[in-house]
Amino acid sequence: MRNDEYDVVVFGLGYIGLPTASIIASSGLRVCGVDVSERVVDTINRGAIHIEEKDLDQLVERVVKDKMLCASLNAPQAQFHVIAVPTPLLEDNTPGLDYVMSAVEAIAPKLRPGDCIILESTSPVGTTDEVAKLIAQRRPDLGVPGNTHGPADIAIAYCPERVLPGKIIAELRSNDRVIGGMTPDCSTKARRLYARFVEGICFETDARSAEMVKLVENSFRDVNIAFANELSLVADRFDINVWEVIRLANRHPRVNVLQPGPGVGGHCIAVDPWFLVAAAPEETPLIRTARQVNLHKTKHVIEGLCAMAKAQPTGKVAVLGLAFKPDIDDFRESPALEIAEHLAGEIGDRMLVVEPFATELPARLQQFSAKLVSLDEALEAAETVAILVDHTDFKHLSLSDFAGKQVYDTRGLLQR
Repeated sequence: MRNDEYDVVVFGLGYIGLPTASIIASSGLRVCGVDVSERVVDTINRGAIHIEEKDLDQLVERVVKDKMLCASLNAPQAQFHVIAVPTPLLEDNTPGLDYVMSAVEAIAPKLRPGDCIILESTSPVGTTDEVAKLIAQRRPDLGVPGNTHGPADIAIAYCPERVLPGKIIAELRSNDRVIGGMTPDCSTKARRLYARFVEGICFETDARSAEMVKLVENSFRDVNIAFANELSLVADRFDINVWEVIRLANRHPRVNVLQPGPGVGGHCIAVDPWFLVAAAPEETPLIRTARQVNLHKTKHVIEGLCAMAKAQPTGKVAVLGLAFKPDIDDFRESPALEIAEHLAGEIGDRMLVVEPFATELPARLQQFSAKLVSLDEALEAAETVAILVDHTDFKHLSLSDFAGKQVYDTRGLLQR
């Protein structure tokens, strides 16, 4: 390796970028994380973190103290340039790639022969090709893979993250990785980085296949959750306990129905299927329908819960959980948060919120005068309770804790 100031630059220091930068730094490589937020940069340079993730605080504190990780608003030179920025879903359900391309613009002037660019952000098929085209436009002095008739001077690859919030640190190490290069040489070069810290198998393929792998993984989950959520709607129609039906159906040796919920959240499963739909609308009716089913389930819960609240026009209503999944502080695309916001708009200060991973309520809930309270306070004051997230803090609850109350259990917590 060359004697650079940094071995790796990671663009984006959010839920994926910061753990990734920290894990790489712990492998013995010098890492600079780049973010547009001065608050985030200052926090990390103090050895602290701005997100909730198991074991991340100790890891960041250690690698910053050891001078293996720092954060900056500006991109330095390095041998590996890892892009882990958001790819938000736009209003028309198409992917937004502005953050990715902004990172590429920052990388372009820093590139030198031998460098490697790795895109980790979830992206539509063909995005890595577009990254290469933009680099070729900005740096005509370099041989860019896929854009040169001669040998390539740099490597470009796609390697999607595939981790579970709450277990990101462990899964960054243990999970297999799919590394898709613009060329086989690009895959091999990118693999050298992941071999430093990945204990799973690193599979090499082409960039487009790797991009589609990521979208397939999350679309598969979305379709299967949609089946469970649709079953819950049918069960509601016939006043049947869907949890009992699924439990008994899963006794079949070749059946494994997932558990329904109030919808689907997070920046992966709730978003990535639309990337496939947007790219190939005629070929994806099942994926589109699954998305619509899961979105409809959230609306179904909103309607049911609002009806319960109106049935007791002066009573307090408590919602348990706002995050998109248990035991994290991530509210992105959270159906629980969407439900809570709609309900707060209907009942205002009658609404109580229990969220053990929040110190204050999101702005819209504050706007409607909802109150953040403890679980004990909520159970004492509320006449109606909605279980929207099955946080570990709630799992000790039983039917006796809700005596005399209306309960809307979207997670089947009281059926376990």
